[in-house]
Amino acid sequence: MQKQTAVVIIPTYNEAKTIGKMIDYLFTKTFPTIKNWSCQILVVDDTSPDGTYKIVQKLQKKYKNLHLYLNPKKMGIGYAYVVGFKEAIKKLGADVVIEFDGDFQHPPEMVPAMLKEIDKGADYVLGSRKIKGGMDPKGWGFKRLFFSEVGGLTARFILFFPFKSFFQITDPTTGLKASRVKNFVDRMDMDNLYSKGFAYKMEFLYQMVKLGAKIKEVPLKFQLRSAGESKISSETAKNVLKTVILLRWRDKTTQKFLKFGTVGFVGYLVNASTLWYFAKIGFPEWSSWLLSTELAVISNFTWNNLWTFKEEKFTRVIDVLKKFLQFNLTSAGALGIQTIVGTILTMLLGSHYRQLILPLVIVFLVLPYNWLMYNKVIWKKK
Repeated sequence: MQKQTAVVIIPTYNEAKTIGKMIDYLFTKTFPTIKNWSCQILVVDDTSPDGTYKIVQKLQKKYKNLHLYLNPKKMGIGYAYVVGFKEAIKKLGADVVIEFDGDFQHPPEMVPAMLKEIDKGADYVLGSRKIKGGMDPKGWGFKRLFFSEVGGLTARFILFFPFKSFFQITDPTTGLKASRVKNFVDRMDMDNLYSKGFAYKMEFLYQMVKLGAKIKEVPLKFQLRSAGESKISSETAKNVLKTVILLRWRDKTTQKFLKFGTVGFVGYLVNASTLWYFAKIGFPEWSSWLLSTELAVISNFTWNNLWTFKEEKFTRVIDVLKKFLQFNLTSAGALGIQTIVGTILTMLLGSHYRQLILPLVIVFLVLPYNWLMYNKVIWKKK
């Protein structure tokens, strides 16, 4: 059986003191323990002034599976991984690409551990400092720890909340990752990144999640840097925040949800105004809630079909009528929730709280229910 190919990609800049040791360690101690993979190393160097690339060139005579890609100037870690991924796929036939540091901050023993998870079926393996068995370096100062903890949580929240990835991914800023190429890395858009720096991690992570990669985290005991230059600059925090906001803002689901919210607000105005009117002219409480909610349902269906879900919209009259009936049936849940909860709370708190009760019921009960029904039932993609 032919072995699969794993390419360990190491971006470097002024790491002459450690790159030789790392290459020797991987080839002589780490790779020999991995029996079912053909392991190669691709160093992507930005023509380091300290001659890092020259050390790699010398070692290429010793190790046939050692490769070098030389950028003419300092391009940034994100750019290094982009060219590294492309080189690994097109020229080295990589089945898996591993993002790895050349300064021993990532323990070499993590390579076989990550490939083992790939063998078990994972598509994307992340080294996490936040799960049991993982840890940040004890020598880190408050500023670096603050960035790691608060920055990581902020990135997770913006990118993934409230979806399952928020709870599944504990360390979004990790730099140790193994990615399956087929159907994942080979489908990523690497030519239009928002960042060529540290925030590239967020973009790669976000794209792999959107592609449906099966994710597995393994504990990472991150080590202190012994030599070389840190890839984190004073602008890193701003760059990460900007990148994650842009990723989430321009995501199709986010744009659709914003439209959904706008349509829902219009529906709320319809609901609130007709609820006030029906109550004013003496309709029974239950019927005021029922009729005003149904008018909001009609408004929501119309604008969602024309705008929010325009890619899946119905144009034939028969389809519109059929889906409108289905929409009303699925909205019966919202109708029931709003009528029952609204009536009960109004009776308990008093009619003067009616206009306060309405938005609370909509936001916390009706809106989540409708979003689920609209996506999974009415405008469900084929």
